[in-house]
Amino acid sequence: MTNRQHPQSPDALVVGAGLAGLACALDLSRAGLRVELLEASDGVGGRMRTDRKDGFLLDRGFQVFNTSYPQVKRRVDLRALRLRPFTPGLVARTPSGRVRITDPTRRPGDAAELLPGRVLSARDLAALASLTARDVLLPARRLGRTTDRTAAEALVRAGLSPRAIDELMRPFLSGVFLEEGLETSARFLHLVWRSMARGTLCLPSQGIGAVPAQLAARLPDGVLRLGSPVAEITDSGVLLADGRERAAARVVVATDSAAAARLLPGLSVPGSRTVTTYYHAAERSPLSEPTLVVDGGLAILNSCVLTEVVPGYAPAGTALVSTSVLGAGPAGGEPTVRARLAELYDTDTSVWDPVASYTVEGALPAMLPPWPLSRTTRFVPGRYVCGDHRATGSVQGALASGSRAAREVMADRAAARAAGT
Repeated sequence: MTNRQHPQSPDALVVGAGLAGLACALDLSRAGLRVELLEASDGVGGRMRTDRKDGFLLDRGFQVFNTSYPQVKRRVDLRALRLRPFTPGLVARTPSGRVRITDPTRRPGDAAELLPGRVLSARDLAALASLTARDVLLPARRLGRTTDRTAAEALVRAGLSPRAIDELMRPFLSGVFLEEGLETSARFLHLVWRSMARGTLCLPSQGIGAVPAQLAARLPDGVLRLGSPVAEITDSGVLLADGRERAAARVVVATDSAAAARLLPGLSVPGSRTVTTYYHAAERSPLSEPTLVVDGGLAILNSCVLTEVVPGYAPAGTALVSTSVLGAGPAGGEPTVRARLAELYDTDTSVWDPVASYTVEGALPAMLPPWPLSRTTRFVPGRYVCGDHRATGSVQGALASGSRAAREVMADRAAARAAGT
């Protein structure tokens, strides 16, 4: 991965080395095209990066990695990532106290936690089992063609009671969708539920940034150019921020939605969700298991002791706790978050040390119904746009959109050659 450019003008320029841009550049390169991948920052991954600080591994926002995504299976060497799994379930702080929900097919020993009336009624358990079976068994393409509605409406139609929705499903899904109203597309809800039921939620031993780093390592020498911010898309290619121009017949914008709208005036983009993640160091783990904790009161989205998932996320003898909240954080900032964590974990958090915090603007697109699960990347002739905002707010969505951009670039190039243009 060097910054040496091709001696000839590239066949295609890809702007942005997040997952979508990496997938697009890899596919175009493998098809024999000369490609340049222009990245403004000093590393690949976009929102999927990991920082190293004082012996801590700090993902830029709370991240999970799902092994069931088709694009992940196709592109990623899972063994090389040395994945460590989360518990297939969650702990929720509800008005009734702290309760646990687990997948009994994976943890039969926890099946007693799901006895009717203990957490959910028999009717809710049956509704949840039916929802899960439907999403697992129905072909993904069929899910994408269903009538779309909000996630809240879908849960009601599935037969879940208001109590089950408000005390368990809403707190959990708020952390998935980054919004509390469950206004996100039901199509996306069903795809997410399917992926979680079919796959395993994990973290790479070297942080989430290991995923895009693995993809970038497969790029041919000279394709990736870091520290190359693009100021403008021009008629002939792109204008870099330093005033240099790079010409190419085809340009793919693989940035976040805000940057894409700036580079491609007239592009329609969805709204976006913002999340802030706080990291705290503690002498002892407040929960000795790799399990997600959700807040029925919605003061926070979720929390997790990351060192229970991957011990190497912190120096030996230290527990690292990750906690996410909507937006830029509560009015009281980090102390308010830490005070709520004391209630969630039933422990004294006053001695916890703040390690870092990350506010991620545009962390997810606002996927309101009706939401198309995929859409063309063609913008105008020779110009393309891809990313999770063109598909779904997920690793799968970003990779699939980048892959689609590469296919459409190659199809248009072949058509132009056939026409002699």
